[in-house]
Amino acid sequence: MKRLAIFCVLAVAVCGALQAAGQHSNRRAPGFSLMDTGFNQRDMQDYLGKVVIVDFMQTTCPVCNTVADSLAELKNRYGDKIAILSVVTQPDSFDTANQFSARHHASWPIVFDSGQVMMSYLQMKPTGDMGVHFPHLFVVDRIGVIRNDFDSTDPDMMTVGALSREIDRLLK
Repeated sequence: MKRLAIFCVLAVAVCGALQAAGQHSNRRAPGFSLMDTGFNQRDMQDYLGKVVIVDFMQTTCPVCNTVADSLAELKNRYGDKIAILSVVTQPDSFDTANQFSARHHASWPIVFDSGQVMMSYLQMKPTGDMGVHFPHLFVVDRIGVIRNDFDSTDPDMMTVGALSREIDRLLK
């Protein structure tokens, strides 16, 4: 009877954790190797062992600019325990990405995607809603599994406090 009670408690906890996660969560983070503004390849495999925030954004997006300041604060708070990768697509360029980094004191790389990586993270299909809401953040755990994701339709989850809670939970 005691084992059944423990099992039920664990089952409820797991179900609650899965429900709390974003719709693209609890799956292996798609791998990629993309070039940054310094012509370096950035590969997700290089970040195993760290909590990674993958930030799909545009440099002209007002919400992305606000989130960038939150990401800078998180990077200062957690240092090398976390990694941040901002991913942009056209029309962003090396110039717009470098200006964005300078404006927000971003110490993390901005990498360039032609759309395939974004489509794999967002599980987009050629049919249905192809709308993308920027920014879209994915929180990836130390073994490479997406544990949560947030887009601009839920800006309260993109705050330093909310993201810190996610990071703290994954660093335990």
